[in-house]
Amino acid sequence: MATGRTHRPATRSRGIPEATVARLPLYLRALTALSERSVPTVSSEELAAAAGVNSAKLRKDFSYLGSYGTRGVGYDVEYLVYQISRELGLTQDWPVVIVGIGNLGAALANYGGFASRGFRVAALIDADPAMTGRPVAGIPVQHADALEDIVRDNGVSIGVIATPAGAAQQVCDRLVGAGVTSILNFAPTMLTVPDGVDVRKVDLSIELQILAFHEQRKAGEDAAADDDAMPVPTAAKGAAAAAAMDAADPKGTDGEAPAVMPA
Repeated sequence: MATGRTHRPATRSRGIPEATVARLPLYLRALTALSERSVPTVSSEELAAAAGVNSAKLRKDFSYLGSYGTRGVGYDVEYLVYQISRELGLTQDWPVVIVGIGNLGAALANYGGFASRGFRVAALIDADPAMTGRPVAGIPVQHADALEDIVRDNGVSIGVIATPAGAAQQVCDRLVGAGVTSILNFAPTMLTVPDGVDVRKVDLSIELQILAFHEQRKAGEDAAADDDAMPVPTAAKGAAAAAAMDAADPKGTDGEAPAVMPA
């Protein structure tokens, strides 16, 4: 069986930009939804809208894959699913270890989307002796003392860190030392890794803070709109009208200059 240890994605050698690589999973998700509905073809405009990008960017991204579609017909959905899956390395088996089986780690272990996307949870690892042997998602948790052996025995090249922040760097160092070359980090801390090791960070608190910023801004815009829509009191209208008349006619209402004028 092919494993992640001996196969590397082809995207770097083919010169596909990182920004394009980051969008390929978005296209794949949209295409998979179309495939599940038995949609045979899709236009660049429809697929771009489903993926949340503009159609020109989508066509440029697909040109790196050598896929240009057919004028008047669009893209073959099944072929694109295969093409993008192959480019992302999802047509082979990628054994993954999850380190840190607390609430988040257990939730990740139970996530059903790994298998359908080319990833196999090979092992669950935790430092708590009380967790050893306990099944999570049908997989017995193994103690962290065996981390290196577990990585080597399963040919793992992708590790998921879901530990507390204080333990994350040590776990990272051990994973890298055992041969892991890609890490998905859920711990709320930055990791230092050597060249040749890729780290993707998922910080839920940061994402929530960004959403809070947008909510606050929307609330401010709504409040400003409400202020603009509020009726001006009659007395205020009268004062404003009088001020406007004074500005238009510096003399009194009878045409005479005011009694007190600025020097």
